[in-house]
Amino acid sequence: MKFIDEAIITVRSGNGGAGCVSFRREKFIEWGGPDGGDGGDGGSVILRAAQGKRTLVDLRRQKIITASNGTSGQGRQRHGKNAPDQIIDVPPGTIVTNADTNQFIVDMTKPGEQYIVAQGGMGGRGNKRFATSTNRAPKYAQPGIAGIELRLKLELKLLADVGIVGLPNAGKSTLVSSISSARPKIADYPFTTLNPSLGMVQPEFGEPFAVADIPGLIEGAHDGTGLGIQFLKHVERTGILIHLIDASEINPESPLNALNLINRELALYSDTLAQKEQVIVLNKVDITETDSKVLAFKEAFIKDNINKNPELFETTDKDLPKIFTISAATGKGTQELIAFLAQKINKQNK
Repeated sequence: MKFIDEAIITVRSGNGGAGCVSFRREKFIEWGGPDGGDGGDGGSVILRAAQGKRTLVDLRRQKIITASNGTSGQGRQRHGKNAPDQIIDVPPGTIVTNADTNQFIVDMTKPGEQYIVAQGGMGGRGNKRFATSTNRAPKYAQPGIAGIELRLKLELKLLADVGIVGLPNAGKSTLVSSISSARPKIADYPFTTLNPSLGMVQPEFGEPFAVADIPGLIEGAHDGTGLGIQFLKHVERTGILIHLIDASEINPESPLNALNLINRELALYSDTLAQKEQVIVLNKVDITETDSKVLAFKEAFIKDNINKNPELFETTDKDLPKIFTISAATGKGTQELIAFLAQKINKQNK
């Protein structure tokens, strides 16, 4: 199962500036001789793996990236100005290939790593450089060397920042489609989602982040029951888990059943999953008669946390995880959830 973030861009390094043909002209100096300066070097295009970068979304919008040209040389042996390099920030883990030939170029693995993908053209030499004992007044100079143009394919194998877990029909795919541009198949029957769907979420502030709905887990999933272990393997690679619960299906007599079932399966599969940070989200609160069920869940959740960790709680609301109530179908409460997730992810990536 591979989630790919991809962008194809054209990069152009800068041309070198032309060398100058010039002769020294000063009063009372009969033979001034050549004094043309060299042209400046063109800017290179450099890829840089940036720690805070998580997606290629910006590069999908900016199709052509061009470095500046070097300036021409001038008389009195004045060197043309070298152009600055054009740096392109990409997420660590970005694989770069030639989009036309599919030739591998570089794998940007380490934060801070840089790679010159298109070298800037060298500036041409001025006529001063060509003066010799037999050719004291050369009337020619070199043109600058042209830059390079390449079409690059950038691929990032995404590990979703946020994974959505929950029982079948909890509304995971609906939530992904509500907060991102992804359009997974959605229907009112179990196991609609046979493959995880990945969406890119653009919060009001900060970098976009990737969210994936993990197909419905059921009792025995850690042993391969239902859609099985393949999806639990993917959950293990996400940063934060949204534990999505269908509020309309909460049983007031035992409101934590769905929560405990999924958490048990995660814990039986691996300790890593059991310790992964979760955000509890009650979905489908637009359905009538869910208010009492939501209240029953919150009360049971508070009581359960206090019983498990009495030393941590002097009052019932101290240090308790926040419980979000949303309607993925109508969008109610989703913006608050997005802002909360973006803040959490940004803290993790610092």
